[in-house]
Amino acid sequence: MPSLGRLHLITDTRPGQDPLTVVHAALTAARADLVVQVRVEDSATDREAYDLARRVLALCAPYQATCLVNDRLHVALAVGAAGGHVGADDLPVAAGRRVLGPTGVLGATARAPETATAAIAAGADYLGVGPCHATTTKTGLPDPIGPAGVRAVVDAVDVPVIAIGGVTADRVPALRDAGAYGVAVVGAVSAAADPAQATAELLRALTC
Repeated sequence: MPSLGRLHLITDTRPGQDPLTVVHAALTAARADLVVQVRVEDSATDREAYDLARRVLALCAPYQATCLVNDRLHVALAVGAAGGHVGADDLPVAAGRRVLGPTGVLGATARAPETATAAIAAGADYLGVGPCHATTTKTGLPDPIGPAGVRAVVDAVDVPVIAIGGVTADRVPALRDAGAYGVAVVGAVSAAADPAQATAELLRALTC
């Protein structure tokens, strides 16, 4: 598996958002330290997902930043992304591993030690764990697990744990203290007045 960056930026494709501009700004601040996860709305067509992923991958290439595709692993393969991420309602992890093959980066969502260990046994390389805090960027999520919930998963697995859900720079130290390898964000960067500055602040919080 390629070296996994500690800061994951998930594309915000809700109405009124400009994901490509945000990704470009974040890349100028984080360069190869950034992992971009391409996520589209459920209503988006595969062609729309493909077009966005292809353009994000082109932005990542000069910085040697890792690009993953959420949910739609066939799109990840089609554009030549490094891999993908599957959530609880997507393909089972074992099926995702068969799609990506032995070398593709595969992340999986978990919020409890039991589901986390099962995902690793099925072939996940890293875990997205949360929601850690309340968030408005995705609906229908379960209750937040907080840093204590992150720690419970970290103690059960030996792969990178990426904390997600309501993550801000101020909340990063507690998540790192809980053992999180890194964090994934949407609104903390996409809703910022200066996405590049927001990205730099998150990176500082992750490395200090």
